[in-house]
Amino acid sequence: ALWCLMMSVTPTRGCLLDLPWEDILVPHILCHLPLQQLLSLQRVSKSFQSLIQLYLANMRCFDSSQIGPAIPRAAFVNLLKDNEVLQRLALQNCSDWLTDQELLPVIGQNHHLHQIQLKGCAQLSRHALVAISLSCPNLRQLSLAHCEWVDSLSLRSLADHCKALEAVDLTACRQLKDEAICYLVQKCGRLKSLSLAVNANVGDVAVEETAKCCPELEHLDLTGCLRVKNDSIRVLAEYCPKLRSLKVKHCHNVAESSLSVLRSRGVELDVEPPLQRALVLLQDVVGFAPFINLQI
Repeated sequence: ALWCLMMSVTPTRGCLLDLPWEDILVPHILCHLPLQQLLSLQRVSKSFQSLIQLYLANMRCFDSSQIGPAIPRAAFVNLLKDNEVLQRLALQNCSDWLTDQELLPVIGQNHHLHQIQLKGCAQLSRHALVAISLSCPNLRQLSLAHCEWVDSLSLRSLADHCKALEAVDLTACRQLKDEAICYLVQKCGRLKSLSLAVNANVGDVAVEETAKCCPELEHLDLTGCLRVKNDSIRVLAEYCPKLRSLKVKHCHNVAESSLSVLRSRGVELDVEPPLQRALVLLQDVVGFAPFINLQI
């Protein structure tokens, strides 16, 4: 596709740049090219450089993984400096250098963001989440997985200002306790997907409040939440009729007695029934699946 664009510059074919930029090239042609190729296209000529700058200023989605295994700090700042219409922002390959200094200007000038992915961006601070809260009232999806800087105060700000949230990933946000999660779900009752995985401070109180406040909940990840017990799983089964998947692996206090109701409803669970687990273990030990006659 990039080669075709470059060939179209030749006099015999007419000039691609003669087409209307904002009406044709940006919304209907450039949007189909990978971002990395568009950046290469800037080197063709000054006119192409201007065209790509216009595209970047009107880009609705920015995914850092499209540029390559790592994006330089200066490149990130330059790419988004003129953009005020972003709807989706995914920053996955810049955790080594991304700080509030680079992120806050982007958040501050883009009030239409509804998806933000900050998984593993460990060098940010609570100010980043507060900025998101104040600048992005239409936010629907937010991933903060492995962002240990997220604390109860910044999460409260998010809950107070982004009440349309539908999906939140708080995996390994280890500062958060039941009280903070309860505040979030009380304010954001539209949640359909929530991950509290790998958080030893989350227990039954948070899970029960989530169940009671979020009737639209479809996906819940409690992997490694050691304080979660059977009682809260029963409440979840009672209050969340739309639940489709539940992850409770390594929740040692959750047993089949509470999971069986969800299993009978077709909810996808990440742990096998006791008999199935026993057969798998037996197969691992003896190296084959034995024939077993069960008499009831």
